[in-house]
Amino acid sequence: MAEDKRQLYKSLGFLSSVGISLVASILIGLAMGVYLDQWLDTRPLFTLIMLLIGVISGFRNVYILTTRELKRQEIEENQSGNNDESSG
Repeated sequence: MAEDKRQLYKSLGFLSSVGISLVASILIGLAMGVYLDQWLDTRPLFTLIMLLIGVISGFRNVYILTTRELKRQEIEENQSGNNDESSG
C-alpha cells in the first residue's frame, strides 16, 4: 500500500511539472512578444511570433519530460525485475 501511494505521488509530481512547464513556456513567449510589440510599435506581429515559439517550446518540454520519465520507469521496472529473479 505504501508503494502505491509513493507511485501516486511520483505521478502527480510528474504531471504537475509537465503542466507548469507547458504554461510557463507559453506565458514567457507571450510576454516577450507583447513587450517587443510595445517597444517596436509592431502590434501584433511579435506577439503572434513569440506566442508560436512559446507553444512550440512548451510542447518540446513536454516531450523531453515524458521521454525522461518513461526511461526512468523502464529502468525501475528492470531493476525490480532483476531483484525478483535473484530473490526467487
